[in-house]
Amino acid sequence: MKRLTFLALALASLFAPLLHAADSDASPAYELRIYTCNEGKLEALLARFRDHTCKLFEKHGMKNIGYWVPVDEENGSKTTLIYVLEHKSREAAKESFKAFGADPEWQAARKASEEAGKILAKAPESIFMASTDYSPPLAIAKDAKTRVFEMRTYTTKDGKLDALHSRFRDHTVKLFSKHGMTNLAYWTPTDADKGAGKKLIYILAHDSKEAGQASFTAFRADPVWVKAKAASEAANNGSLTIEPPTEGVKSIYMKPTDFSPIQ
Repeated sequence: MKRLTFLALALASLFAPLLHAADSDASPAYELRIYTCNEGKLEALLARFRDHTCKLFEKHGMKNIGYWVPVDEENGSKTTLIYVLEHKSREAAKESFKAFGADPEWQAARKASEEAGKILAKAPESIFMASTDYSPPLAIAKDAKTRVFEMRTYTTKDGKLDALHSRFRDHTVKLFSKHGMTNLAYWTPTDADKGAGKKLIYILAHDSKEAGQASFTAFRADPVWVKAKAASEAANNGSLTIEPPTEGVKSIYMKPTDFSPIQ
């Protein structure tokens, strides 16, 4: 019995470093959060993030990736904040937000910011995401020039997400670069009720909204893209995405806030 116990302890000590390494190398969890404000309260929300929230996120183990406000009013330019956080894991995110919510500095900042009225019109929307295998390394940097960002969400038909990934991996991503678009990151939701297995969410950077639109016009006319799209649709009995106006492809042009790590 003592020999078995000794062997068990020896094996545990042998494999513990490997298990620890596997945990430390685990892919991070990304979280897309969308806040909708009451009318006239967006500036108060931005001030709260600028002065308190962002640094408290970092204090509690969350990494600020990017913060944006939509460019167009129909997409929420006067009421909406969109941002992305990076967590060590889904469980770490839960613990971080628990600690953040209990932080006296956050509680005081929230109370002070809402003395003139409640800021949010509804509870924040949260979408946990995992990076795709073709997503480029996420570069947190301030670009020398002012950029506009575009968040695009694709909803696929049942069973077609893998085919969409293949098309992006083999063709789309490099064609975006060819036509002047910067690939920032590509993610898929991890929860079924948020689109796991059906949605692709990604962010591009452009010199301006007009430049982004011009780039897409050139991209769609590119013979390589036309051929790749036709081949993927022929192999999958039609379009990979749900046709609009149901869901299909949604695009939101965004400008970074002054406190966004990514500019």
